[in-house]
Amino acid sequence: MSLFNHTLTELHDLLHKKEISIPDLVGESYKRIGEVEEKVKAFITLNEENARKQAEALQAKVGTDESKGLLFGMPIGIKDNIVTKGLRTTSGSQILNNFDPIYDATVMNKLQDAQAITIGKLNMDEFAMGSSTENSSYQKTANPWDLSRVPGGSSGGSAAAVAAGEVPFSLGSDTGGSIRQPAAFCGVVGLKPTYGRVSRFGLIAFASSLDQIGPLTRNVEDNARLLEAISGVDPMDATSANVPVDTYSDALTGDIKGLKIAVPKEYLGEGVAADVRQSVMDALKVLEGLGATWEEVSLPHSQYGLATYYLLSSSEASSNLARFDGIRYGYRTENAESLIDLYKNTRAEGFGDEVKRRIMLGTFALSSGYYDAYYKKAQQVRTLIKKDFEDVFEKYDVIIGPTTPTPAFKIGENIADPLTMYANDILTIPVNLAGVPGISVPCGFSGGMPLGLQIIGKHFDEKTVYRTAYAYEQATNFHQQKPSL
Repeated sequence: MSLFNHTLTELHDLLHKKEISIPDLVGESYKRIGEVEEKVKAFITLNEENARKQAEALQAKVGTDESKGLLFGMPIGIKDNIVTKGLRTTSGSQILNNFDPIYDATVMNKLQDAQAITIGKLNMDEFAMGSSTENSSYQKTANPWDLSRVPGGSSGGSAAAVAAGEVPFSLGSDTGGSIRQPAAFCGVVGLKPTYGRVSRFGLIAFASSLDQIGPLTRNVEDNARLLEAISGVDPMDATSANVPVDTYSDALTGDIKGLKIAVPKEYLGEGVAADVRQSVMDALKVLEGLGATWEEVSLPHSQYGLATYYLLSSSEASSNLARFDGIRYGYRTENAESLIDLYKNTRAEGFGDEVKRRIMLGTFALSSGYYDAYYKKAQQVRTLIKKDFEDVFEKYDVIIGPTTPTPAFKIGENIADPLTMYANDILTIPVNLAGVPGISVPCGFSGGMPLGLQIIGKHFDEKTVYRTAYAYEQATNFHQQKPSL
């Protein structure tokens, strides 16, 4: 793991001092995968042959103008719902078990422009539906801190691979907490950007009005650098925002004097474990010591976030997943005597239980006679949740609370109880409904398992989120602790 104990800037400097080579970096990644992958199971598909070839080709450019970018030659893992040209992309589902895309997602084009090297595709809950990576149809990923526990989800593979030192950073996607919750469970840094900050073109859709791609890293600085590389308006995605991309790393000064923090009482109430609550109070003391002030506030409609989210996301999923019919690409049943049989059997055999559950819930919520009572009402409540955030941000710079109500739970503990599983995202979901940015940074341990502090910012104000997260990180050492695999 020696090479991955460094920040992105440090690795870049070592590369240019010729103390390491790009083949060394990529080789170290695959060596570590060879050592721990059997236990962690973070990857679905590896890209070893291509990655090693690319490393050799890029090594010849070290020292030229082309090698100046910080991501030049750096190994990265990619969540398996981000399409990669010629590299199998399954979205954790059997229905895409033979899908080799013929184009790249926009974020992949941006990483290629930066000349980063894709190590492989990371495990996830099927179609990003889940909070534990137990809904993957390929394997269950384990938490590197305790192999009997879940890494969180749906970006569980992305968080586990970074925590285990298999890659220095990865990309995940966040629909209701799917970057921040696994980042908290695995003791790494994970950011969900403002909706529209990063192009969704080439992200296999779960819920289009909620999904965002974002970075998972070991530290805040690397996270900011990676977001700089993948952000920006995209003509291929009409929901991407034409807002200038800040140099987020400029905000990493450590200075938060005068910062005003809001702490929602709803985020520290019933259901949040005592250790988790205490870790947030301790973090607020650290931030106070750095010159920030905090006050308790209320986000009154947050209590409806869970119901609102599952109605809206399932409705969008029911529509988005209609395209998987066995006709154009992906899995096709062999047991069909008619076209209707082909549709039915392909979907029955290709989708897992959780995906079917959400398609049925979403189809019901959109159906005639129920649309007004469920889908329309959920959209109205979503507007109220967004308004709560806007009201708080009129007086405060950031909102702070825990990322998850508890530390990581045991594999198999909640899988038979969907409602308990859904409640794991109760603190992260409102951020997606409001479209604002949120980051999770390590803030302590409970029974040896990492805990996450969630810092939420105004629309397109990732800079303040990073400034706060970096100041906290520099004043503590939680991010330096590593699992002993």
